[in-house]
Amino acid sequence: MLWSLLLISCETAERTLVVPGTGVPGATYVGSKECVQCHTDETSHFASATHARLRVADAKVGDTGCEVCHGPGSLHVQSGGKAGTIVNPRRSPDACFQCHLDKRGEFSLPHTHPVLAGKVSCVDCHDTHKGDAIRGGGAALASRNETCFKCHTLQAGPFTYTHGAIREEGCTACHNPHGTINDKMLVARDANLCLRCHLEVLSPGFNVGGFASGGAHANSLGARLSEGTCWSAGCHEDVHGSNVNASLRP
Repeated sequence: MLWSLLLISCETAERTLVVPGTGVPGATYVGSKECVQCHTDETSHFASATHARLRVADAKVGDTGCEVCHGPGSLHVQSGGKAGTIVNPRRSPDACFQCHLDKRGEFSLPHTHPVLAGKVSCVDCHDTHKGDAIRGGGAALASRNETCFKCHTLQAGPFTYTHGAIREEGCTACHNPHGTINDKMLVARDANLCLRCHLEVLSPGFNVGGFASGGAHANSLGARLSEGTCWSAGCHEDVHGSNVNASLRP
C-alpha cells in the first residue's frame, strides 16, 4: 500500500508542479482569462505546453497558466499592457530559474551561452507556450537540431557525410547548451568525448591512421592523440559533417 501511495504521489507531482511565483511589487493575480484577450498567439496552443501543468503556490489563486511564470498581472491589465508591469523572461532568466535551479548553476560554469550576461535569453531556444518547450518544427530530434542551427548555420550543412551523432542523437550528444567546464560546451574533454561512442578504436586490430592498434604500432593511437584531439592533428576535423570523406576528414 505504501508503494502504491508513493507511485500515485509521484504521478501527481509530475502532472502538476507548484512553483513559488514572482512578479512586480504591488500586483495581484487576475487569472489567465485576462491574458487571452490580448495574447491570443501565446494562449491558443498553451494547453499543449508542458508549462500548462504548473500552478501558483497560493491556494487563493487556484490558477494554472500565465501568471505562474509572468507573475500577478493586475498592473499589466490596468496599464493596457505597458512594459515593465509583468515579468518578462526575455529580459531576465529569473522567471525560469525559480524552477530550473540546475540551469542557473550550469550558466555559471566557464563555457556557456551568455544568458546571465543578457546577450541570449531562455526563450531564444525554448517556446514555453507550446509543446515540450523546444523551438523548431517537425519531430522532437529535428526540432532540437533546428533550434541550434538557427544560430550555428555553418554546422547545419547540408553535408554529403553527416556525423551520425547529429543525425541520430542531435547536437546535445556532444554539447550541453546550458554550460559545461569544457571548451565549446562539450560534455567531455578531448578524446574522451569521442570514446563515449567510438569504443571500437580501442579494439585490437582496429586500423588507426594506417596502423593496426594491436600490431607493431600498438601505441600509434595514443601517439596521435598526444598531438591533439580526435578532431585535430589533421584527422577528423570536420566533426559536424564533410563533403569529401565519410570519416569526416577535411
